[in-house]
Amino acid sequence: MFPLSVTETTLGRESASAVWLNHASVSRRHCVIRQENDAFKVYDLDSYNGTFVNGRPVKEQVLAHADQLRVGNVELLFLIEEGEDAPLGQLVRWDDSNPLTESAKELRPETLLHNTEQSLVAVPEHERVARDLGVLLRIASRINRLRRTQEVVKEILDAVFEIIPADRGAVILGRGEKDFSSVHGKHREPHSNPVRVSRTVVEHVMRERVAVLTNDIKTSETLKTAESLVAEKISSLMCVPLIVVEKLLGVIYLDASDPLVHFDEAHLQLLAAIAGMAAVSLENARQVEWLEDENTRLKSTLAIEHNMIGESGPAQEVYHFIQRVAPAKSAVLICGESGTGKELAAHAIHANSRRADHPFVPINCAALTETLLESELFGHEKGAFTGAIGRKQGKLEVAHGGSVFLDEIGEMTLAMQSRLLRFLQDHKIERVGGTRSIELDVRVIAATNRDLEAMIEAGTFREDLYHRLNVVKLTMPSLRERKEDIPLLATYFTAKYAKECKRAIAGITAEARALLQTYDWPGNIRELENAIERAVVLGSTDTIGVDDLPRRVADLAEHGQPPAKYYDAVKDAKRQIVQNALAQAKGNYTEAAKLLGIHPNNLHRVIRTLDLKTATAK
Repeated sequence: MFPLSVTETTLGRESASAVWLNHASVSRRHCVIRQENDAFKVYDLDSYNGTFVNGRPVKEQVLAHADQLRVGNVELLFLIEEGEDAPLGQLVRWDDSNPLTESAKELRPETLLHNTEQSLVAVPEHERVARDLGVLLRIASRINRLRRTQEVVKEILDAVFEIIPADRGAVILGRGEKDFSSVHGKHREPHSNPVRVSRTVVEHVMRERVAVLTNDIKTSETLKTAESLVAEKISSLMCVPLIVVEKLLGVIYLDASDPLVHFDEAHLQLLAAIAGMAAVSLENARQVEWLEDENTRLKSTLAIEHNMIGESGPAQEVYHFIQRVAPAKSAVLICGESGTGKELAAHAIHANSRRADHPFVPINCAALTETLLESELFGHEKGAFTGAIGRKQGKLEVAHGGSVFLDEIGEMTLAMQSRLLRFLQDHKIERVGGTRSIELDVRVIAATNRDLEAMIEAGTFREDLYHRLNVVKLTMPSLRERKEDIPLLATYFTAKYAKECKRAIAGITAEARALLQTYDWPGNIRELENAIERAVVLGSTDTIGVDDLPRRVADLAEHGQPPAKYYDAVKDAKRQIVQNALAQAKGNYTEAAKLLGIHPNNLHRVIRTLDLKTATAK
């Protein structure tokens, strides 16, 4: 446990650091946590291995309770301690006097349970026994249906007042005898004053795990200075522990001021029985609340950030756009160059929406022929075509209630565009070979790296479909437009592939980092990721240096920024190589891919990137 300074806390391998982390993966001065107003913020100090919050590399980040902080390879958990003055604590006031005298009775839970069973049989007051049993059954029935801690606590106190003649009651929950996380008090009659609770009694019951009962508070010589107890004229009190499977949750505390009221052992046994039932319900409620809070925290983290890395202005604009558009039902068109993270943005929109608990179904429109794409999207009936041996649900049906992501929408044929337009108009589909309309609730998110307006002019993309898809448009920035994010992305990819390859990488050298920011990255984030993966796989040292980077990037160190025509020349050379391979293979993509030594899917991607599809079709 490392307590934070009220102003600034440094973390690093340097022995003078406030949090000394003597590990090779940690830089000498790695990061610093500063308190700014009412928040804590972490700043990375240009460390080799980077600073991560919830798995994301950051330069600066506001920390929330339970955030996971990774410094190099050292995992830390950021916690904001809860104090005793929680909002619910206003209903209880602590009293430090000790009302326990020699005549006070103490019983352990196992004794109480045994004695309760005997007394319920032996007591002649049959009406009281029947009443008490009835109340216990009602309590058990009611609290077992509750799933919130405060609801269970309220039900406990209401039930106690039904069966025990107490004037005041309190439920104190805590992690130890001096560490109380939640307190709740109640007067039998409406009262604005807080319930006074003896801290000594509570700590004694939690420490010894015993139930206590005393009726001689007024006559006790040791309590003459207990002004609070005298003021309330308390004559009797009881306190029992809340224990479930050897785990201490807290106590139930009762007292009475009426001199005619004396708590007896039967009252103590009944209170212990209530505590035994209540402890299980309280533990269940606390577990449910913890799981719901953790789920909400993780969702809130993932919804805005998930795997989208970046803190630059253009990246922040994307995040803000996602926040605004995600709650709506409208179709979204995501444009941008290849490799800019369009699918991640689509997933972010889905994860932020009310559809987040329903499917997110991606489909690449360029990877399938027209017939296969139609079957994939709309499904087919048995016997609809050769090979259709059974009924199949389409991706739109699978995505019912959620979102479907249509990547490379510009590659869709005009016939398929017409069918998609029909669905966007009436939200109904018919399976291939089917006659029955199926109504669906699906949000469509489409993406393309092509200029759809130019395609409309060329007659290869339907204008009416474009307007249906282009309700809300997001243009993803290229990496050269957000170069300040390159160090964060490079750090993230280094950690990712170092873990996959089981290599200890201390980080990226300053020279290599500067070079990464100089290169224009025409392939965007995908190209950067491939470059870092290559450096991790082929590197022989514990750092990534200039020599580990691809030749096209390392050339910048020797010759400076290549001329503007450099990339055009490289593109022309690639285009010629692909065209020659296709000509040699007589237009067969699979054979051409074999000649080039690449996978056919990669060849399709290269053809799209080089805009060769029209040329190869001629």
